[in-house]
Amino acid sequence: MSLPYIYQAKSNENNEVTGYPAFARIVSRLQDVLFEKYGYAFTIYSTDNSFYELWTILEEDVKENSDEIDHVAQIFEKLEAKTYEYDREGETPQFKVIHSVHNHVYAYTKAGVAFARIPAFDENANIMSYNCVLAKNDEALMNFLRSINERLWLKSQNEVLVFTDTMHGFNQEHQPINQEISRDDVVLEPKIKEDIYAALDQFFDEDRSFFKMYNIPYKRGILLYGPPGNGKTSLVKAIANTIKAPVAYWQITEYTNSDSISTVFSSASRLSPMILVIEDIDSLPVGVRSFFLNTLDGATSKEGIFLIGTTNYPEKIDPGLMNRAGRFDRSYEISLPNGKMRNQFIHQLGFNHFLEEDEISQLSAKTKGFSFAQIKELFVSAALEWHQKQTLHLDEIIQGMKKEHKKSKQGEWWDDQDEQVGFR
Repeated sequence: MSLPYIYQAKSNENNEVTGYPAFARIVSRLQDVLFEKYGYAFTIYSTDNSFYELWTILEEDVKENSDEIDHVAQIFEKLEAKTYEYDREGETPQFKVIHSVHNHVYAYTKAGVAFARIPAFDENANIMSYNCVLAKNDEALMNFLRSINERLWLKSQNEVLVFTDTMHGFNQEHQPINQEISRDDVVLEPKIKEDIYAALDQFFDEDRSFFKMYNIPYKRGILLYGPPGNGKTSLVKAIANTIKAPVAYWQITEYTNSDSISTVFSSASRLSPMILVIEDIDSLPVGVRSFFLNTLDGATSKEGIFLIGTTNYPEKIDPGLMNRAGRFDRSYEISLPNGKMRNQFIHQLGFNHFLEEDEISQLSAKTKGFSFAQIKELFVSAALEWHQKQTLHLDEIIQGMKKEHKKSKQGEWWDDQDEQVGFR
């Protein structure tokens, strides 16, 4: 059966679809189509994207052709009927054609709730959209939201919700957790690792008895700081993979503003109890620091949220954030690995493929001052040389890496100033 069009192009029509009158006309037609199909009126409850997670549920159901939804109508005749995507999760990554959410109307028949992503056009013919949620009545909408709340929480355990502030606006997307990192894989000072995981396990204990017994607000925050490449990100990935709770990742940038701060904490609150990772918190623009601190201090803004902040430059962070109850309760330095940690990481990487045990012990000493990221790069270079030549000049690779690291720190990239390429 062919779908009805909410707005059908006509060769003799001169009216442009712009502004409220056109929007009202489209919505009225949309409501008429829903009434004709289901026999009752639908009321609009939202025309924005304030509940991002709700739309991810719809997109998932549309992609999987769920029996719970009806494809009601296409909105504009001359805009997309279907779309395509690159499926990276299948056994063989490939392109596939899927139904489009944009420019279409879908309804959860039994629930009495409908969704319409309505295209809108500016004076330059750029296409935006209104995300409309419609329902039979208040009760139908509330029942639907309650019914998917657990699904949203469970869905978020298998994915990371990523927030990013860009020059073009605020972006939200779900990314699958596709690299399994266990707690044992995390190489960290034992006491720091024990403290962090103890705090997490206590926070996500099912009955929350600790917080109730001592009348402690149900919110926590820790700050991880130290030079780059020493395991802060790996620790966060391991936490996301081993804690049975949603994890959201927020990349602070120069474009972070009060609106995005509010959106992030609103989304986090809806998914609580959950973990919110704030990456590069030192990059928070000066103009919004006060608003950010006030948000952290709000009575309910952090309820059920375990905050993890990371920074490579703790000296740039507002002192009000450090070791302050209700903000970041504890700070942990993630420093360069010591000899024991380097030895553990070297074994984890698999240097034993081309080194004997005594050579691995020597390598731990030779890599003093290396970060985990540098040791991993050393492994890649060594594995490549071994694979191609069945021989290994590890000392040469180490010296080359030390030399390049020294150049990068000093900003001097040329060995011989006379051989520089350029104009004088």
